[in-house]
Amino acid sequence: MLFFKIVPQNNVGLREQLGKYKLRQDAGLHFYVPFIQRIRNVSLAMRPLRLPDYSVITADNADIKASVTLNYHVTEPVKYMYENTDSVESMAQLVRGHLRDIIGRMELNEALGSTTKINIQLAEAIGDLTNTYGINVDRINIDELRPSPQIQQAMDKQLTADRERVAAIAKAQGEARSIDLTVKAKNDALIATAKAEADATKTRADAERYRIDTVQAGLRNADDKYFQNQSINAFSDLANAPTNMVVVDGKDMATLGQIPVVGELLQRGKSAR
Repeated sequence: MLFFKIVPQNNVGLREQLGKYKLRQDAGLHFYVPFIQRIRNVSLAMRPLRLPDYSVITADNADIKASVTLNYHVTEPVKYMYENTDSVESMAQLVRGHLRDIIGRMELNEALGSTTKINIQLAEAIGDLTNTYGINVDRINIDELRPSPQIQQAMDKQLTADRERVAAIAKAQGEARSIDLTVKAKNDALIATAKAEADATKTRADAERYRIDTVQAGLRNADDKYFQNQSINAFSDLANAPTNMVVVDGKDMATLGQIPVVGELLQRGKSAR
């Protein structure tokens, strides 16, 4: 009596006889003798595998949790099935060991910011080592590196302190800038005021100089009649003043009589006596 077994596509069958591997069977229909023979199916398709979180210690003794996802496929069914009791777990242990070695040479901040670098180094470290288990790792990715709660709290406090420090520096710089602008504005106002006053003083001086020059030019062209007229005006002002004494140069005594206002002054002096 014969039994049959169908080996699906993208699988291989491993025929055993009396518990010993005998030959490889490709996809299709195969017959075997029961109790003496059997056919084991081994899938060659790519499979995903997520390694659960596990602790990794960094170079500065920080404890972080690592989460890894990888894709693998079976390359050598005989090795995969018969040379290891659990080839998948052996592969996972290999990945975890190399990941601990890579992260163990990094400090916490470097490790947290270098997942791409770690992925590359891990892929290179594994290389062809998984061929021992009849497996090839097609893709590996560090999903997450998470510090322990205590370290996360310390990092949050440090981050808050850094932000407060940056904010304080920015505020101080803003205040210093404001003071600089205020001082500059005041200095500019003082300079503008001083310049305006200097311009005004210069304008007044120019006006006064012009007036003096004009008067002097007029005096240079004045004749005796102008000075006599000035004398008459002076004596007219004197006549209205409360004084009763006038001092004049003796050389001018002969001409006093010619000035009508003098006669009026003399007449007022006699009446006062």
